[in-house]
Amino acid sequence: MLRIGVLVSGGGTNLQAIIDRIEDGTIRNAEIAMVISNNKNAKALERAAKHHIPASCISPKDFENRELFNQALLQKLDDLKLDLIVLAGFMVVIPPELIRNFRNRIINIHPSLIPSFCGTGYYGLHVHAAALARGVKVSGATVHFVDEGTDTGPIILQKAVEVHETDTPETLQRRIMEEAEWKIMPEAIDLIASGRVRVKDGKVFISQEN
Repeated sequence: MLRIGVLVSGGGTNLQAIIDRIEDGTIRNAEIAMVISNNKNAKALERAAKHHIPASCISPKDFENRELFNQALLQKLDDLKLDLIVLAGFMVVIPPELIRNFRNRIINIHPSLIPSFCGTGYYGLHVHAAALARGVKVSGATVHFVDEGTDTGPIILQKAVEVHETDTPETLQRRIMEEAEWKIMPEAIDLIASGRVRVKDGKVFISQEN
């Protein structure tokens, strides 16, 4: 059974998608061991409680400096003996030690087709505003492993979404969540839980299901 820790800062819509797909059996051989938020008011914590999933708030605001926060977060994640960490809208810089300790065991969802509209400054509605300003005809979402860069880790899955001429950043964000994010994040977790994902030379290879 794959033990998952989900880190989230806000509403937790991707968390909800993961919960739903575990409960309906789409994600196999996996369980959410803990939901952790840096925001005590995050709706994601309510979602976890509703489904009887352990949840905790670890906020930088509760520590004298970022180093102490990083240590507390690392200790918590180590204590949970996790197999996979899922960043589901976690708006905190990931400590380098965490990346080293969980190499190719941290995944993130980004609301564009990497390498387009990604990297420093591209988060939330900024991503979709930039896509619309460039006039792209398709956007989408990407699930990738986390490395020391920003949105630079090995790509696991991508899904394209059509951009409409009448789109605003808000409408495009919603469609990408519904048509891409909520589908490929659970799919990626299921692939990892099934042992079908391997990383070689910075690229992800997915084996066929037995």
